[in-house]
Amino acid sequence: MALISFTSKGIYCPQGKFYIDPWQPVDLAVTTHGHADHVRWGNRAYLCHKLTEPILRQRLAEDLSIQTLGYNEEISINGVKLSMFPAGHVIGSAQIRLEYRGEVAVVSGDYKVEHDGVSTGFEPVKCHTFVSESTFGLPIYKWQPQQVIFNQIRDWVGANKDRNKTSVLIAYSLGKAQRLINGLTGFSNIYVHSSIANLNDRFIAAGVDLPETIRITPELRKEELQKGLVIVPPAMADGRWVKNLISPAVGVCSGWMRVRAGRRWRSADAGFALSDHADWPGLLDAIKATEAEKVFVTHGFTATFSKYLNEIGIAAEEVKTQYGTEEEESEVVE
Repeated sequence: MALISFTSKGIYCPQGKFYIDPWQPVDLAVTTHGHADHVRWGNRAYLCHKLTEPILRQRLAEDLSIQTLGYNEEISINGVKLSMFPAGHVIGSAQIRLEYRGEVAVVSGDYKVEHDGVSTGFEPVKCHTFVSESTFGLPIYKWQPQQVIFNQIRDWVGANKDRNKTSVLIAYSLGKAQRLINGLTGFSNIYVHSSIANLNDRFIAAGVDLPETIRITPELRKEELQKGLVIVPPAMADGRWVKNLISPAVGVCSGWMRVRAGRRWRSADAGFALSDHADWPGLLDAIKATEAEKVFVTHGFTATFSKYLNEIGIAAEEVKTQYGTEEEESEVVE
């Protein structure tokens, strides 16, 4: 019997009798990270990395039944050895390693191989079976080093100030926002939407070192916001609040900005190709490092990417799941 199977409820480990990132309610949901397409409300119990716990309590409910693990810690569930390894996607994101009678499978969730300075850096895990995303599984997607992107953003903000514009960055509350805050240290004032501020507070309480930011409140004057850098979630991109700022200039931070059509789609003034997912070379390097005999390819460009893996001698199969095909979850403003 295989160590993992793909069911109508999600990825299932029959020996351990638990699911990994299920999309329907189950007794035990092993959770790779806190984005909405990978963790849902309604499971009887959750198992996640210790830094994912505050995300689940913030986004789902305070009274959840949650057990946590640190990286490289191991527990046994019905004879299956389960451990978590860094996925590098967002703070607390984890690859789930399963071992049973000498067979090893790894479910990676979402991951990126470039260290972002906030999340624990990705660690390849050798296994027989590997489950990989393919969000950016096309050769066109190749990221520049993040410091190049941060420098572009700094130059853009400086140019906006010279033109008396308010710089607004669109970034997901979980992951991208913290990466920007950390990478753009040195700005005197970084203003963040409450959805971002709430998560930052949780992370700081859990021991994560994040630079100081200013929570956006109704009392803040538009003239103050114009002097700094404003970060808000995607749900606010085309909203009245942004449009009512003083001469807003909007920049979208997303891997989709690698293709120019993505910027037009977002109706943005600028696009910065900063992604929390692996690019084409990163996906290939990560998969090769696992030395897996079989790769299951989930959400993204599954057909193209699995076809290429087979062509280069890595046995791969496309799997349909309910994980997001966009860069991250469709976010609701909290």
